[in-house]
Amino acid sequence: MALSSSHAAAAAAAAAVATFPQSTRSRRLQGSSSSASPRPPPPPRALRLDHAAPPLSAAPAPDGLLAAAIEHLEREPASAAADEAPLAALSPRELQLVLVYFAQEGRDAYCALEVFDWLRRSNRVDGETMELMAAIACGWIERLVGAGGDVADVATLLGEMDCVGLRPGFSLVEKAVALYWDRGEREHAVEFVRDVLRRGGLGAGGEQGSADRDGERGGPVGYLAWKMMPVLYVMVACCWDSSCIGFVVMDGDYRDAVKLVVEFKESGLKPEVYSYLIGLTALVKEQKEFSKALRKLNSLVKDGSISKLDAESMHSIEKYQSELLSDGVLLSNWAVEEGSSEVLGLVHERLLSLYTCAGCGLEAEHQLWEMKLLGREPDTQLYDVVLAICASQGEAAAVRRLLAGVESTSAGRRKKSMSWLLRGYVKGGFILDASETLMQMLDMGLFPDYLDRAAVLTALRRNIQESGSLESYMKLCKRLSETDLIGPCIVYLYVRKFKLWMMHML
Repeated sequence: MALSSSHAAAAAAAAAVATFPQSTRSRRLQGSSSSASPRPPPPPRALRLDHAAPPLSAAPAPDGLLAAAIEHLEREPASAAADEAPLAALSPRELQLVLVYFAQEGRDAYCALEVFDWLRRSNRVDGETMELMAAIACGWIERLVGAGGDVADVATLLGEMDCVGLRPGFSLVEKAVALYWDRGEREHAVEFVRDVLRRGGLGAGGEQGSADRDGERGGPVGYLAWKMMPVLYVMVACCWDSSCIGFVVMDGDYRDAVKLVVEFKESGLKPEVYSYLIGLTALVKEQKEFSKALRKLNSLVKDGSISKLDAESMHSIEKYQSELLSDGVLLSNWAVEEGSSEVLGLVHERLLSLYTCAGCGLEAEHQLWEMKLLGREPDTQLYDVVLAICASQGEAAAVRRLLAGVESTSAGRRKKSMSWLLRGYVKGGFILDASETLMQMLDMGLFPDYLDRAAVLTALRRNIQESGSLESYMKLCKRLSETDLIGPCIVYLYVRKFKLWMMHML
């Protein structure tokens, strides 16, 4: 007979008042190759649930076989681990009540773990029983964290739960990390994860992070690094006139998340592979913010709002950029060395994003080909972005390689790729190459956008003033006029020596 929902609620609430007695009785758990860890200090006396906790008297009093089993276990606690335990004749509901009974204050709560271990070995753990034991365990963890005790006590408790095979479907280690972090005890969260790694890692209810689960968090280090990354909070302030002002607050630091993973690895510990991917993700986000700040800074310098940066400032910027890329290489190497073949695609994907945001054309192109070799086809827009970066840096060979397959694509796809190429040349100052690309698009039957045409013509006019050569400008104007993309125009030149204006109708 299954335990009803009201009984389950009462059971979970009663379990919340459990404590660990300070007995020295050692535990022997079958299937555990290591000796039991020391007992933690008193666990939680209360667990905040979605319903009010009833008084202790709400738990039904044991009777019959149940009373006899409980009395036997109190007299001989070690008998719970025996194959012929006095629990065999009890119903599922009565077994759940045994767990609740030994989880109450003043009882030997370790008996609850022993009973659960026997249930697991006897294949008598159903969904309700697992949920009940998970509620008890979560209450213990929450209370230990809230008491501000040693983080080793929490890790010890999780080790005991892992020994008895508690698998609630979520990670109790991550729950402990979240409790520390949400309470603002970030140093305790880091120390707790370090202690877990020293013990060789604890399953404690969840699978250790498998690195091929894109978009998920796995393992204590990866989860803690994810918690460290900035979170945007929208704050609303009410003014005296009843109006409201909204503003955004960012809490967290991408670099701290990266440094955490690197520090754990370099200190001789072994973070899970997925933590390296989390670190790479943090680097990509930091690079995006850094590149955005640089663009803003350059625009301020260009319009004269601030003075040109001195050599020391430029050196600091270059050094920080170099550190970001170095950390990316370091984390990717660790991920490749320790991870499976399924990790490689995720590594190259993140490196591609990192190099693209940093404007490293050749490195980004290399990651594109690496992804293709692994059968992980990059998004077509990524090709265009990398193509534009390589064009802006004058990497002719890379541009040829990236353009190799463009002609076989659709007209819309070709136009997008050629437009990105043209914009890359304009941004890099390669105006003649941009003009050639624009005419090449016309030869392919593609019509460049107005802004692209105007940008090239404007740059060519500026080039006339610098070099005095009209040939490129006149050639492009003639070609555009033939395709009815511009109307008749007059090219004029002022010869200062003779105070003479020369004009020519196209």
